[in-house]
Amino acid sequence: MKKTIKDYNLKNKKVIIRCDLNVPIENGVITDDTRITESLETIKYALRKKAKVIILSHLGRIKEESDKKDNSLKIVSKRLEELLEQPVKFIPFTRGKEVEDAINNMNIKDVVMLENTRFEDVNNESESKNNEELAKYWASLGEIYINDAFGTAHRSHTSNVGIASILPSGVGFLIQKEIEEINEALNNPKRPLVILLGGLKVADKLGVIENAVKVADTLLIGGGMSYTFFKSFGYDVGLSVVDDASIDFCKRVYEENKNKIKLPSDMIVGKSISEDTDSRLTTPDRVDKNEMGLDIGTKTINDYKKILMEAKTIIWNGPVGVFELNKFSQGTRKMTETLSNSKAKIIIGGGDTAAAVNKFGFNNRNAHISTGGGASLEMLEGKELPGIKCISDKWKSLKRI
Repeated sequence: MKKTIKDYNLKNKKVIIRCDLNVPIENGVITDDTRITESLETIKYALRKKAKVIILSHLGRIKEESDKKDNSLKIVSKRLEELLEQPVKFIPFTRGKEVEDAINNMNIKDVVMLENTRFEDVNNESESKNNEELAKYWASLGEIYINDAFGTAHRSHTSNVGIASILPSGVGFLIQKEIEEINEALNNPKRPLVILLGGLKVADKLGVIENAVKVADTLLIGGGMSYTFFKSFGYDVGLSVVDDASIDFCKRVYEENKNKIKLPSDMIVGKSISEDTDSRLTTPDRVDKNEMGLDIGTKTINDYKKILMEAKTIIWNGPVGVFELNKFSQGTRKMTETLSNSKAKIIIGGGDTAAAVNKFGFNNRNAHISTGGGASLEMLEGKELPGIKCISDKWKSLKRI
């Protein structure tokens, strides 16, 4: 069992909290502050315990100097300041004298936020490649490290694995909740357990499918994933997205698990991914060469709804159609409505799945919407995440720091 923030005496300690504040920003405006609000519980706890809080986070992808311009955390620090209702001192650097002076001059209950950790990627990808020198520097700024960034827990970066390998460490409330919710759904579910998988590439979810057929009572397949299965049956799927490298896998796993795997019985096809394309309802074996699958059909929606409404535990990762376009959003919309009315325990994967259900007004108090698409996927595969594996174990020390 991993240590949590509650396992430490935080009073007057410099506590580094790695948050996931990678929020969407358009024209200088934060369009969704969910990731900031999800981080508040851990930050506020540290402040109540009279810690000196140092916040690290990434924002966007930084590959070259020009990428820095639109990916500063300054705007995020302002929103965090509003939500915390106290000052947040933003330092526009990731290292150096200004960083050190600000931290050395902190009083209890102060909050300091450093600049985007991925700005260090311009320096030989020092953040993304878990640079030892950078890890030692960041660790020298604090006394305790708390990882609360589930969205990057599947990555071995300097700001999570690197620092945690040096300082006494624990997880925050957000990561703790993610671990407990997903592990319970996979390892101790109320049955029937139904897993709904969508999205584009089968290759991205080979491990998930292998694990899903072991733990689930029913595995529902939708979205672009289904077309690779259909091609493995020998169907001509036209211009539909197909992961050719996974055809043999799909054929094998379906043959071995016919009693568990359910595939669409009908689908909406079009000639292009656009609102004005010609579209029609057809079956998987009757797709023309100039058509592509873009959504599940009416019969499939009804069949999947019935299975989902009988489930006691549901895990959903990946939209079942091109939900961004109204013309091909019906399948994902109806799955969202079905889960909104379900009494089952529900886990919604992050990324596109979370975006889809939020778009269609998902509302269910029994549901957990994950904050990490890639991280939740790896947990569904049964993998241990690097950003969690590196955290101090409770059994190694019974003493509070």
